Amino acid sequence: MSNGFSADKNFRYLISCFRVRLKSYIQVEPVLDYLTFLTNEVKEQIRRTVATSGNMRAVELLLNTLEKEVWSPGWTREFVVALQRTGNTLAARYVNPDLTDLPSPSFEKAHDECLQLLNLLQPTLVDKLLVKDVLDKCMEKELLTLEDRNRITAAENNANESGVRELLSRIVQKENWFSIFLNILRETGNDRLAQELTGVARSESNAESDTSLAEGSVSCLDESLGHNSNMGSDSGTMGSDSEEFSERASPEPELKLRPYQMEVAQPALEGKNIIICLPTGSGKTRVAVYIARDHLDKKKQASEPGKVIVLVNKVILAEQLFLKEFKPFLKKWYHVIGLSGDTQLKISFPEVVKSYDVIISTAQILENSLLNSESGEDAGVSLSDFSLIIIDECHHTNKEAVYNNIMRRYLKQKLKNKRLEKENKPVIPLPQILGLTASPGVGGATKQAKAEEHILKICANLDAFTIKTVKENLEQLKDQIKEPCKKFVIADDTREDPFKEKLVKIMTSIQNHCQMSPTSDFGTQPYEQWAIQKEKKAAREGNRKDRVCAEHLRKYNEALQINDTIRMIDAYKHLETFYNDEKEKKLAVVEHDSDTSVDDDDCDDDEDEGDLKKPLKLNETDKFLMTLFFENKKMLKKLAENPEHENEKLTKLRNTILEQYTRTEESARGIIFTKTRQGAYALSQWISENEKFAEVGVKAHHLIGAGHSSEFKPMTQNEQKEVISKFRTGKINLLIATTVAEEGLDIKECNIVIRYGLVTNEIAMVQARGRARAEESTYIVVAPSGSGVLEREIVNDFREKMMYKAIHCVQNMKPEAYAHKIFELQLQSIMEKKMKTKRNIAKQCKDNPSIITFLCKNCNVLACSGKDIYVIEKMHHVNMTTEFKKLYVVTENKTLQKKFADYQTNREIICKCGQAWGTMMVHRGLDLPCLKIRNFVVGFKNNSSKKQYKKWVELPITFPDLDYSEYCLPSDED
Repeated sequence: MSNGFSADKNFRYLISCFRVRLKSYIQVEPVLDYLTFLTNEVKEQIRRTVATSGNMRAVELLLNTLEKEVWSPGWTREFVVALQRTGNTLAARYVNPDLTDLPSPSFEKAHDECLQLLNLLQPTLVDKLLVKDVLDKCMEKELLTLEDRNRITAAENNANESGVRELLSRIVQKENWFSIFLNILRETGNDRLAQELTGVARSESNAESDTSLAEGSVSCLDESLGHNSNMGSDSGTMGSDSEEFSERASPEPELKLRPYQMEVAQPALEGKNIIICLPTGSGKTRVAVYIARDHLDKKKQASEPGKVIVLVNKVILAEQLFLKEFKPFLKKWYHVIGLSGDTQLKISFPEVVKSYDVIISTAQILENSLLNSESGEDAGVSLSDFSLIIIDECHHTNKEAVYNNIMRRYLKQKLKNKRLEKENKPVIPLPQILGLTASPGVGGATKQAKAEEHILKICANLDAFTIKTVKENLEQLKDQIKEPCKKFVIADDTREDPFKEKLVKIMTSIQNHCQMSPTSDFGTQPYEQWAIQKEKKAAREGNRKDRVCAEHLRKYNEALQINDTIRMIDAYKHLETFYNDEKEKKLAVVEHDSDTSVDDDDCDDDEDEGDLKKPLKLNETDKFLMTLFFENKKMLKKLAENPEHENEKLTKLRNTILEQYTRTEESARGIIFTKTRQGAYALSQWISENEKFAEVGVKAHHLIGAGHSSEFKPMTQNEQKEVISKFRTGKINLLIATTVAEEGLDIKECNIVIRYGLVTNEIAMVQARGRARAEESTYIVVAPSGSGVLEREIVNDFREKMMYKAIHCVQNMKPEAYAHKIFELQLQSIMEKKMKTKRNIAKQCKDNPSIITFLCKNCNVLACSGKDIYVIEKMHHVNMTTEFKKLYVVTENKTLQKKFADYQTNREIICKCGQAWGTMMVHRGLDLPCLKIRNFVVGFKNNSSKKQYKKWVELPITFPDLDYSEYCLPSDED
């Protein structure tokens, strides 16, 4: 009894001594299954703690329970065996009554160093390691138990990153884990990750001298594990490696540039404004990080203020550049932040600028703050607050783009500084400018001289000393960037197309009804432009018949374009959705207005749609259009579902995908670029529904933009990130994307890039082709014969050659001639902006909204005056008047609910004629009718003119902010 008591006492003493380590080394849930001396109530309490507070808290509870209670004889041995049987072998050594097996101080030191190194490099492992690559090997080497595997697999099902984190948290609880894990990485082809962990590349030149901290720690761990080792001795100390450890343990990885990268960076390192032009995948951003760090280091050494802002043109790029590039390399020495809309809600931009050394932000955030500063609305910021501005995708610095608006301020201040210098007055400091691009393009030039002028304009807008491309180290760049094999797949689309013929027949009937005669062919882009212009003109003139017909013709034309690109059934669904929405709007108006007389003639007797609750009152044109569709609906659907007449381009695309994925087997990773969001989604569905693709291992998903400009539901930024993450890890190996994936996004290198009937300009071609940067990659254009796509691609090839020739010519201009031309173009840009501003001011009636009126673009009824409009958060335009409320109907909108699932705006406001006017939004507890200007015709009282606008910002009127308190005062009823 005394021996048992003594054993218990020793055991509790070991727990108290090694509590901190035990908490880190025990996975508690599987251990509980083997502890028969614990009651079910105690086990359940510990399991609940795991769920609510995490594993370490649960281990703490278990150890406290073991220390305080009296247990049946043999419980200590049972606990040790439970740890051993559940893979917690390292923890078992610390509580084993056989004290000769305790880990030595040298083992603990080495283990802690390896653990620290793993923690520092965990972001790299999480980003680059695939769980599926190493899981089986970890089981084979007994680094994981079956319980571990199940938990890791469950985590991986959510995301590969979660699986990696779970894997790392479990392997560190095992004996000899570091050396085993290194071997597993090397055996599974993850040599680079092993190199990251050891700090030494396993090349011929240094394979014999693996003496880094990590390898030293591994040998120390192995030696300390007992079995003929000098227990308790310090034989495994680091010695001279300790200094190497302190360097390598830095959270900032080594930042080195390749020779070709250093070549293009050199002028910027000297403080000059430059544009760096490097192909996609060659490391432009890494060059920018290097320049940013060098810039800040030099400012610090000179005791001068240094601040860097990195401007991007997509929200998702701000986060990507922050997490993948700037934060990992700069966080040790400098405060770095990536800005998104969420960040803006928590801290103002001027405060961010004061608090951080490096800011990665969308350009619009900076532009808004500059405008606020100029208007005196708030403190805002000025360009002189920064010492270096890095502009990503800088070819967008032209015309009225936000990059150019920012740079015009820079150029104006530069001119003012020249005047101040002449007057011997202090100048305003201006930041250094660094532009990054894969292709500045030629701006639509057809002649070499115009291409050179375009390059000079970009250089002038960015005030660049030069545009840098690789010359001296060109061969190294070519080795880094593999040129893909280019192929054209031409579809000879001479099929019978009764579905198209039926649509054309319906469109001809509509044109005859409204006596319109377009000169363009059905289903073309020119026809769409004609319909849009006709619709706008009719709206301005109050010609409802022509406006409605033009709108419906545009929808049929879109259906023809969809039919030409993807499936007939997708084209049919496009029309069906439109007409069902139209019917719902008319029905909502009828149900709301009980006094409205009704027409006995119901336009919809289709049994699939169900009977209307009330017949619609339609004018002649409405009735004609609705009847025309619903009478032909069954026939259209039948034709659309007939696979015999599917378009030839889809056949060619299917054969191309199958051929490429069969040829490249498991390593295949590809992107299909298509024109529209709807097209990307439909192609994704088509691939998912076709078993042949699954047989060759195709796992497809669409990737589309996050903006709400399209009628098709956008992707949220989180959805985009999830898809890209799955693509990176291989859970998805084929993206069907719109142009959102062309520029900048951190998408893993592909060996298959397909442009499906989509050819725009030479910039997009270079960007898309640059995605095909894996070994032996292929760039394919799939297009129908006679479409002009092949010809445009050939033109783009020609323009790309013209672009590089133009860059070469600009680079070789005499410095004086270059400087003179740049100055001339800068003055021209400033003067053009001044003249445009003057013209706008002449047009504007900013302080008098009452001189404009808003008319329904469908029925031309007067909706409201400009004096009734108020603005919320500088973007939402609302009308709260009682008179306005009488003119519209509020209805639930299923399409809106799908499209704006994340917003409190799923109800639509519509005119009594059925025309949508906007949405009901919730703001601070108020239901507010939020108007969309594109649904109205704007009339000007002073000149009797009428005009349509797409965006509120285009309207030359300033509306007052909504006074919230005015609408929240309690009434007598309250």
